[in-house]
Amino acid sequence: MMDRDYSVNYISIVVPVYNEEGCLQELIDRTLRTLDGLGKKFEFILIDDGSRDSSREIISRASASRPDEVIGCILNRNYGQHSAIMAGFSLVRGDLVITLDADLQNPPEEIPNLVAAAEKGNDVVGTIRQHRRDTLFRKVASKIVNRAARAATGVHMSDYGCMLRAYRRFVVEAMLQCNERSTFIPVLGNSFARTTCEIPVAHAARKVGDSKYSLWKLINLQFNLLTCMTTVPLRMLTYFGLLAGFSGFLLSLYIIVRRFCWPDGDAWANSGVFTMFAVMFIFTGIQMVGIGVIGEYIGRIYTDVRARPRYFIEEVLGRKEQK
Repeated sequence: MMDRDYSVNYISIVVPVYNEEGCLQELIDRTLRTLDGLGKKFEFILIDDGSRDSSREIISRASASRPDEVIGCILNRNYGQHSAIMAGFSLVRGDLVITLDADLQNPPEEIPNLVAAAEKGNDVVGTIRQHRRDTLFRKVASKIVNRAARAATGVHMSDYGCMLRAYRRFVVEAMLQCNERSTFIPVLGNSFARTTCEIPVAHAARKVGDSKYSLWKLINLQFNLLTCMTTVPLRMLTYFGLLAGFSGFLLSLYIIVRRFCWPDGDAWANSGVFTMFAVMFIFTGIQMVGIGVIGEYIGRIYTDVRARPRYFIEEVLGRKEQK
């Protein structure tokens, strides 16, 4: 049996862009400088995710200056970070695909380290942000997402929230075959990898603009993660239901015993009306939470059954020969 070849000859960089005019040119310059220094064939794919600033014009100029190396993928509107990355995946030609955020918080100078880790035999290379320059709110939210991802996949990675990651080409092709619309790419990629690793990378403060992830978007991301990758919430509801039913049964037995075995049974029963209401409200709350979680799953089933495209590519710039 021949040993598997882990060498990397062709690198694809995929970067989603949404209103990043303030730092986009610097990102392009630094990334190209890093890729030129690697001495490997590469393509740098920038996906304009419906930007309302001059990001599209910057991408257009860059793709015109270095055709077949800088590729512009223009989406007709904003679809969200993960859908934009999937659009970029549909265009890649490299045998190693690296995703990168456009805000320069993860320096593109870390790309050679990911390539080196992949050449050691890893199908997916994750990263751990060192000395994070984010707010306390972002750090806490990231810890919650990481815990949920580890529980959903069974794959222990410390930092699922960092988009600076490398994937073997076959992992990307497997992800493209998945039809679900609610996608969390780092978790999905790990589900197809035989070997994974994590390496430490630098993290910088955001120079321009604000994070695109508001509180509501982070909550929505958490729901997507829980419902698109695991049925654990439904299983937990079953456990809660069993616990609530058993507790109600024990409470009923207790009331019957108090009523018939103690002389003051009637008085106790009458005075416990509000206690019973409190217990009823607790059980009703559990039921409502259960209905909400089931509704989340049904909503995603409805979205997937409609089978609408995740994205629509309006134009591809800088590619001499279309894929």
